Amino acid sequence: MDIIQGEFVKVVFSLGSNIGDRLHYLRQAANGLEACGKIESVSSVVESEPWGYDDSMPYLNAVLVLKTNWKPDQIYRLAAKIEVEAGRRRTKSKGYSSRTLDIDVLYYDGQKVLTEMLEIPHPRMHLRNFVLEPLAEIEPDFRHPLLDKTSEELLENSSDTSSVSYFSDFYDQKL
Repeated sequence: MDIIQGEFVKVVFSLGSNIGDRLHYLRQAANGLEACGKIESVSSVVESEPWGYDDSMPYLNAVLVLKTNWKPDQIYRLAAKIEVEAGRRRTKSKGYSSRTLDIDVLYYDGQKVLTEMLEIPHPRMHLRNFVLEPLAEIEPDFRHPLLDKTSEELLENSSDTSSVSYFSDFYDQKL
């Protein structure tokens, strides 16, 4: 994959895992995403119950901010490749399921992007505390380009009642 030369932009990702060595998969995602840019910040890792379906395995989630000069479709293809390398298998069935790794692009420099494979800002991020809590931790003032609310405001106004708890620092080596 070639890097597109041009202006660097801020891209915000949500990372999640609820199968296997969950923290390892989150770190694998961060390492893989460095192929397209420089990591600016990473949130704490939080643990949450599955959202949108029933499962006994809780998720670990984090948010990562990266500076890149890659285009959104290139970033999407890289993220999908990293997920597959981590053992993710997509099914044709609609709905949510457990996964080794899930990488979502939340924001692409405050721009709106809509393609067959990608919608940015992420269309359900404002409904999910497991995204909003780590997002508000590292990007509290970032303004959602469609909802015109900051990350903190989105979290404060969230209708999600699921619990999210601190799990560890992202690079905590004691685990």
